[in-house]
Amino acid sequence: MVSMIISTFVCLCIIFSQVNAHSNTFGHCKEDVCCMRQETPLLTSCKDIKRKWCDSPSGYYQLGTKRGPVSVYCNMDELCGSRGGWTRLGYHNMADPNESCPSGFRLYQSGGVRACGRQNSSVGSCVSLKLLADDISYSQVCGRVVGYQYASNDAVQHVSGHHYNIDSYYVDGVSVTHGYPRQHVWTLMAGLFEASRRYDGIYNCPCSQGSPQNSTLQSFIGNDYFCESGNPATDGTWQSKLYTSDPLWDGKGCGSIEGTCCAAPGLPWFHKKLNTTTTDYLELRVCGDEGTNNEDTPISFYEIYIK
Repeated sequence: MVSMIISTFVCLCIIFSQVNAHSNTFGHCKEDVCCMRQETPLLTSCKDIKRKWCDSPSGYYQLGTKRGPVSVYCNMDELCGSRGGWTRLGYHNMADPNESCPSGFRLYQSGGVRACGRQNSSVGSCVSLKLLADDISYSQVCGRVVGYQYASNDAVQHVSGHHYNIDSYYVDGVSVTHGYPRQHVWTLMAGLFEASRRYDGIYNCPCSQGSPQNSTLQSFIGNDYFCESGNPATDGTWQSKLYTSDPLWDGKGCGSIEGTCCAAPGLPWFHKKLNTTTTDYLELRVCGDEGTNNEDTPISFYEIYIK
């Protein structure tokens, strides 16, 4: 007996769409808003869809999970140097005036920038959000984050024992981990200066010229980090403000001592190949080892994929 699986293809558009049902090709949308390919039983990852239909375009698809069908965005183009089939776990863009900060985050607004950081605190702290994988197996993570320096961030300067604890506020910036116990994926740091070596550079990015942080960088981070400063001062000063003119971790607007930092491979995308296959959730934390009146690194955008 030959079993037959019948596939239906639905392409939804704002204005017009053409749909080819019960065929091996997609309908073509005049506006690429939302394309869904559905199969019974539903496939369980964007990678599976791409493997089965190599011509699948990027768009929204129904995936089968233990909690039932879910609609997810699949990037079917090459990303982070790897062919398509990436499942998007998280996307947030505060440039959209209709968006609000995730629960537990505090809104910053300055110079037309809206960003989300830590709740007011007089001591070091982190604020966290979890991105669930819905039982999708993956061994790679690819993503990008846009943040801003507030006041006097000092990357991973060793000021307390928390510096070496991945479960604590080990960075002035963003920590991306998977599962628990937390396993490091990527760290995005904010240093104090991009064009000054005041204080012998001890508060500057580990990758910046002459920074001693390079020799004290935590072993669990290794080379899996980006670091920039948004403070353009050349006289070794800083202000208690959100440095909105220079978004972090984009490789642009770099100061005279940040050449190596801003030439990091892949910028603005980070890419981590895990040494295992997992269905762990991803966790994104915004952290700082001092109070928020002294430092914070609010984020305005993130987009994170797994495969």
